Formats: sequence, structure tokens, C-alpha cells
Amino acid sequence: MPPVTSPEATRERILAAARSEFARYGIAGARIDRIAKSAKTSKERVYAYFASKEALYRLISGQELAAIAEATGMDPADLPGYAGRLHDYFTTHPERFRLMQWGRLELDPAEAADDPVQATMAGKIERLRRAQEDGILDPSWDPIDIVVLLNQIAASWAGYADLAPVGSAERERFMEARRAAVVNAVARLFPTAAPS
Repeated sequence: MPPVTSPEATRERILAAARSEFARYGIAGARIDRIAKSAKTSKERVYAYFASKEALYRLISGQELAAIAEATGMDPADLPGYAGRLHDYFTTHPERFRLMQWGRLELDPAEAADDPVQATMAGKIERLRRAQEDGILDPSWDPIDIVVLLNQIAASWAGYADLAPVGSAERERFMEARRAAVVNAVARLFPTAAPS
């Protein structure tokens, strides 16, 4: 007789399998039957836990956003440091960068009122707006431009790992220089205001 597994263990296996599937194939290309096979369960069981493939993706992207926030910690008083941490996260985990990009490409944010990406962006924009009001950041930038430009600069090398040299020491020096360029670019664009 096969071992009995808890519903929670099955759900976690489905989430792990779906995370890998979405990162590799996107939302449209992901297949529930492959997710079920990888999770060692049935397609019907996947649908018993998750109403649709899109709902499953939104849950996973929300979890990933929480992991990114915990690993990188946006500090409006140190946006260059934040950009460096984002760069590190995405160059270390390019599959997670791909996972998040698929949602931007394939989902209509207007279709889900509780879209985790929209909620995260709104929270960051509000924090930046308060930092501007407190005199920490230059108020001439629209906070949404700060978030989008900073994210694009920080993640710029996540999609270009193939340009890095192959040797480990040479590659490490190359990526350190790329990180320094990211931090420097953000420091120039969004310097912290000098104390009055």
C-alpha cells in the first residue's frame, strides 16, 4: 500500500512543481498534467487545491514577492543598497526573475482585484512618496518612475548572465563590477537628500 501523505504536503509539492513549471514555460506554456506528474499527484487533485492555472500562478507570484521583499528590504533612504540587493537576488536566482516576468507578459492586472504585484507596487510607491514628503528623496521624481526604473536597473543583468565570463574567478570579478555599476547608476539617479 502506498504511503499516505497529508493534504498540506501534497499542496506544497504542487506549489514547488508549479513554481518550476511556470519559471520554465510561462503561464500559457505551463501544463497542469506536468505539474501533477512532478508533484506525484493527479491533475484532479491540483484543481481541487487551485481553481485555475492563473490562480495557482498568482499565489506563487505572491509568495515570490514576499521572498524578494524579505531578502532585499527596500529602504527609501538607501535605494542604491536596495538596488544592489535586488541585483544579487535576481542574478543568483534567474529562474525567479523569469517566473515574475511571465506574469507581466501574460496576465492582465485588471482581471484580478487582489493581484499581488499591483499591491506590492502600491506599497512601494506609498513608501517612496512618504520619503519624499519627509525630505529623504528628491520630490521631482514621480514615485512610480523611481520604482520602475530602479527595478529595471537592478534586474538588468538577470537576463544577461550569458555575457559573463565562464571561469569562476573571472566571472565573480565581472559580476562584482556589474553590481557596482547598478548601485552607482541608482545612486546618481536617486541620491538621498542631504540633511538640512
